[in-house]
Amino acid sequence: MSLIVLSLLIQVALIVHVLRTGRNTLWILAIGLLPFAGSLAYLVVEILPDLAGGRTARRAGRGLGRWVDPDRSLRKARTEVEVAGNVDARRRLAEELTRRGRYQEAIEVCRGGLVGVFEHDPTLLHELARASFAIGDYAGARTSLERLERHNPEFGSADARLLYARTLEAGGALDEALREYAKVAPVFPGAEARLRYGQLLKRLGRTEEAAREFRELLEAARISPAHYRRAQAEWLGIARRELG
Repeated sequence: MSLIVLSLLIQVALIVHVLRTGRNTLWILAIGLLPFAGSLAYLVVEILPDLAGGRTARRAGRGLGRWVDPDRSLRKARTEVEVAGNVDARRRLAEELTRRGRYQEAIEVCRGGLVGVFEHDPTLLHELARASFAIGDYAGARTSLERLERHNPEFGSADARLLYARTLEAGGALDEALREYAKVAPVFPGAEARLRYGQLLKRLGRTEEAAREFRELLEAARISPAHYRRAQAEWLGIARRELG
């Protein structure tokens, strides 16, 4: 059997798989117009993750999937909102819009879900605050986060607490921001909160305290696992420059 015939048979088999499993029909064009690249992409994105079921395979599939069909996750999120319309679906859509920098749309999605029994849903309020912060609406972000805390004191999100400290700082409430950074820095699962705490101390002229925060942050990282240092490399690099 020649390579050309084998390639055609593989293309046909993959196209049949697309149709039978209800995959995005754009895959048919990709497989038909790009016999090698399209077929390989379909195998990696759609078939291998199902077969392997592993985290690495899923991650590789998502990465290549974004390259081949960058709007796939957004379409899926929109469809989930249209079909289910629940809070989780809205949160996922808002997160996807925020990831793409479409903050105003994310805000509208969140506001559309904050009604009835979900008027004070913590996940939507958190996502609303994130999108508001991103467009420079610090008053709106602060209002959302304080509403979250008032109605959901058990939410306990370190990310939300850090965002609140950053919102206060960006809005000019520096003393309040410093107190919030002092609370979240010891419990935040990463270097960002402590780094930002040190930076605000430095901004306020408390240079010795700031330097101590940077040094302790770097010392803690030095004795931490290598994967932690890799994950926090951006913030650790800033801490070194702050000391330099």
